[in-house]
Amino acid sequence: MTAHTDTQGSVTTVYKVSGMSCGHCEGAVSGELGELPGVTSVKAVASTGEVTVVSDAPLEEAAVRAAVDEAGFELVGRV
Repeated sequence: MTAHTDTQGSVTTVYKVSGMSCGHCEGAVSGELGELPGVTSVKAVASTGEVTVVSDAPLEEAAVRAAVDEAGFELVGRV
């Protein structure tokens, strides 16, 4: 599990998402995850399939999975 609390009290978590292949994919995933309550930053990288999410508190995996699914992709899990 990769999640750590930053000095400002935010939590950074890296997820693996399958199916992203381009900038549009990155934008779709980032947009959906960015709407989750408490999320302050999302960086999706299609070439690695990794999505880094910074939030005020740890996110429920079910909520992250639902957001990724809504974007049309599959959450593999945490890196």
